[in-house]
Amino acid sequence: MKKEYAEYLLRKTKEDYNQIANDFSRYRSKPWYAARFLFDDYVKPGDKILDVGCGGGQFFEFLKDKNVEYTGVDFSDKLINLAKTKHPEGNYQVADVLNLPFPDKYFDKVYTIALLHCIPSQEFRFKALNEIRRILKPNGLLIFTVWNLWQKWKIRKLIYKFAMLKIFGKSKLDFKDILMDWEGMRDCYFHCFTKKELRKLLKESGFNIIKYGEFLVGLERKKRPKLPNSNFYILVEKK
Repeated sequence: MKKEYAEYLLRKTKEDYNQIANDFSRYRSKPWYAARFLFDDYVKPGDKILDVGCGGGQFFEFLKDKNVEYTGVDFSDKLINLAKTKHPEGNYQVADVLNLPFPDKYFDKVYTIALLHCIPSQEFRFKALNEIRRILKPNGLLIFTVWNLWQKWKIRKLIYKFAMLKIFGKSKLDFKDILMDWEGMRDCYFHCFTKKELRKLLKESGFNIIKYGEFLVGLERKKRPKLPNSNFYILVEKK
C-alpha cells in the first residue's frame, strides 16, 4: 500500500471514530469479560500500564482495584473526553500509537485491545509496534488482541473480493485488507490477520512470544449472538 493512501485511511478512521464516539462508547460501556484473564493473570501491583486505543476507557474496570498506574490513550479526542467523564480515576490523553508521547523504557505492560487491525499498511503496523517496544521496560509485556475476521463467511467474501480487485489493479489496498460499513461508518478499513501472520509480525518487531490463543466474545450476554465473535490474543515480551 502506498504511504499516501495509508495516511488517508488513518485520517478517515480518526474522523469516523470522532463522529460516532457517543454511540461507540455507549455500546461498549462494559469490557469484554472473556478477556479478563489477560488482565487478572499478568498485572502486578505497582505496574505502570498503558492502554493504547483505550476508546471510552471500558477496560479500566479490570484494573481499577489492582493498585497500578494506569494511562489510557486514543487518537479520538471525543472518546478520550468520554473516558475522562466515565472513569475519572484513570489518566487519559489524546495520542497516536505511531508517535507515543512517553519516554523510553517507561511502562511495565502495554495493552492494545482490538487496535492493530485498524492500522493500514505493514509499514505503519511495524512503526506502531516499534513505538510500543520503545516505551516498554526491558522484559516488559505487550498484550494485544485483534478480531478474527476470517470467522464469518460474509467477511471472507469481502477478503476474496478485495484480493481479486488487487490482482486486477483496481484496489489500493494490500492483500487481506478490506473496506466495509461498520457501526455507522462507511468504508471502514480493517486488516484481516491470521495467527501465523501475527506471530511473524511480532517476531520481526523484536519481541519474544510467550503465549497466544483465541477467545470468544458474546457468550456472557443474555441474548447471545448466533456466532460469538472470535478474537486472537498474543502476549509477547520485549527482548
